[in-house]
Order: sequence, then C-alpha cells, then structure tokens
Amino acid sequence: MSGGQSGGRDGEKPVERRIPGPRPAADDRETLPPVLSGAPEPAKPPEPGPPGPPLPHEVLKSLLGAWALAACSAEETAAVEEHLTSCAPCADEGLRLRDAVGLLHTDGTLDLDPMLRSRVLENCLGRRPARIPLPSWAAPYDAETARLDALLRDIGDAEWHAPVRLKWFEADRQVNRRTTVAGVIGHLMAVDGLVSAALGLDDPLGKADGGSPPPTPTGRTEAYWAAAHHPPTRAVREPWRDQSHALVRTVSFAGRGVAELSVPYGSFALPLQDSLLERAFECWIHGGDIADAVDYPYEPPAAAHLNRMIDLAARLLPGVLAERRRAGLASPARHLVTAGSPGRSLHLEVEGRGGGDWYIALDSPAALGSPAHAVAQVALDGVEFCRLVAGHVPPVEAAAGQEGDREAISDVLFAAASLSRL
Repeated sequence: MSGGQSGGRDGEKPVERRIPGPRPAADDRETLPPVLSGAPEPAKPPEPGPPGPPLPHEVLKSLLGAWALAACSAEETAAVEEHLTSCAPCADEGLRLRDAVGLLHTDGTLDLDPMLRSRVLENCLGRRPARIPLPSWAAPYDAETARLDALLRDIGDAEWHAPVRLKWFEADRQVNRRTTVAGVIGHLMAVDGLVSAALGLDDPLGKADGGSPPPTPTGRTEAYWAAAHHPPTRAVREPWRDQSHALVRTVSFAGRGVAELSVPYGSFALPLQDSLLERAFECWIHGGDIADAVDYPYEPPAAAHLNRMIDLAARLLPGVLAERRRAGLASPARHLVTAGSPGRSLHLEVEGRGGGDWYIALDSPAALGSPAHAVAQVALDGVEFCRLVAGHVPPVEAAAGQEGDREAISDVLFAAASLSRL
C-alpha cells in the first residue's frame, strides 16, 4: 500500500506510513469545568514517569482490535501507532480492522427486506426438480399450494383466528362471508374434496349425516363449517396439506388420460386439468385474503401460471354469459350463429403479467370468437382481471380501457364477476 512503511529488513530504508488515528470511543468525555470557587482544587495528575520497555510484537499485534475500536489506553494507543510505522503486516491488518469498524457504525437498518423470503421461495419453487413426473397442467396447483403452505408455516397460533372476509358476486351484487384463517383453509380443503372424490381418494368430509356430502362447493363448505364443534384451528393445516400432496401424486402417476376425467361441481363439471387449474386460482386468491388479514407479503402467481388461469376464465365466459341471458341478466343475442357467421365477439386484451389477447363469443357458447367479428374491446391488467373473476372488484370499476359496444362490454364484465363464488 502506498503511503505506508514497508521494509525495515536487510538494511532497507523504512518509508513513512500514514495511519489514521482511531475513532473516538463512545464513552469519551470532555474535560470537566473547574469546580466552583471555595471548593478545593482537584489534584493534579502525577507527572508521567520514564517510558517503560517497548511492548513485544505479539502483544502489540493482539492490541490491534482494541486500537481499531478506540478502546486502548493512551499509552497503548501510542505504542500501537508507533509500531504501525515500522511493521507493514500490522499496518495492513490495522487498516482492515479500521474499515471493519466503520461498517459497525452504519445508519442503515439491519432488518431483512420483508420481501426477501417471498423472492427466495418463488425462485426455489420455480427451479426445484420434480420428484415425480408432474403434468404441466398440474404445475399451477402444485406451486400455489406450496406457496400457501409456506405462508401458513410462518404465522403464529393466534393468527389462525384472524378474521377474514370472503367476497364473491351473486345476482350482480357483491356479498361476503366472515370466517377465520383456519376457516379459509377448511373451505379450500372441502372444495378440493370434489377433486379427491373424482380420483377415488378419501373425501375429507366423509359421510354427511349418514349420506353423501353435498355436491356443490358452497354446500360442502357450509357442511364443513357446521360440522365443526368449535372454530377450526391450525390443526386443519396438516390434513389440507396431505390432501394437496395426495392429489399431486395421484395425477402424476395416473397417466395422460386422467386429464379429461370429469370433476362434477353440482350444476356443472370441469375436466380434471381445468379443475386443478381452478383450484390453483382459488388457492392463490384465498392465500391473498389470508395474507391481507395477517399483514404478510404475497405475490401473484408466475406469469405462465397466471396466463393459464386467465385463459380458463376466458373459455368459461361464453357459457356464463348464456346462463345470464337465460336468467334475464344480460342483453339478448343479436345475431344468429351459423357455420358461416359465428356471431359477435369481444376482444379481451389482458396486459402485464400473464397477459394476452382473447376473443369472447357473445351470441353463443358454442361459437368461437374471432377478430373479424369483434364489436368491442376491453383492456385490463392481468391481476386486476383475476380479481374481477374472483369477485373482489366490482365490474364497473374493473376495466382500464373500453371501446365499442357498451352493452356487450357490460355483459362480459358482469359475466366475469359471476364466475366467483364462495
């Protein structure tokens, strides 16, 4: 290092090395003012005696840490600094220790970034090799149950009783139901039981009053909550986690044909691959509900998984729109759908993470939407669209951009909100 002294051996002429003085110690004090008149003068410190013998190299080396912290006595400080002008290794070590002490006096917080754990988990979940050959269509469910389980592992016993409001739309109005964090996990487990039953696995509800469990998601949830003799606690986490693991293992070993297995939801049914995607969506949405209740950072799904969830909702919209039309909740079809005329379409442009373009058939659930017959366009953020589908955002507040047939736009936005349920 330039500016210091090196050598001192084999007759080399030592070069002066400048070492900064130690930082002032935290307990240093200024000289006290003289005592009031009339009081005896303080005794003068004794005159310093003759200097003692020089300290050995090993002793001076052992004092470097205390010197860097300004914890040496005046005599020790003088001896160390004198030694640093003639010993290059100790001078280098002293400078390193002085720099290290500077790091201890930072004004920045030593707390970890609260998002660090989420980023590490997301990276691990995206990179970890599958122990078994997991089908690509089951990957969103596997990832979202793992993310939610990580959240549940972090919260304390009291937070399992934190209040949570579940929101969804019924008859074009937003409704809600109050439960707890443990109640939300019980709800997810009860509805996941529809998939378990379709695969021949144990149903977590067993037999309800000696008969079969209710066939609908809402009925199953109400049955689970009513059967509990006391509010659910964190004990619900283990059976929910075991159930999700069993589902993933079963579909991984079942072969390709299982993807089209029908999973009944009461008034409708979904192929198994869409059903697990729908369960991944619910797991993410309710994971966000729990995270809001316990003040926990929670990110949206990976872009590829979010894109699949949006695609599922877009594919379901024509059927939901037809049901609303039959119930008098949507405007009637305007064009006869034939082989040469598929009817009108709405261009759904989803921006941001998981985004893309979809064309929603407006006049028949069996028709395919096409750009050539688009009469309106709606632009939304990907996460915002999913919040609309989950019933967390009113349809009149959801669209970031609208163009074209206003009636068609309103019908599609309300149909999207109608996809939500308890």
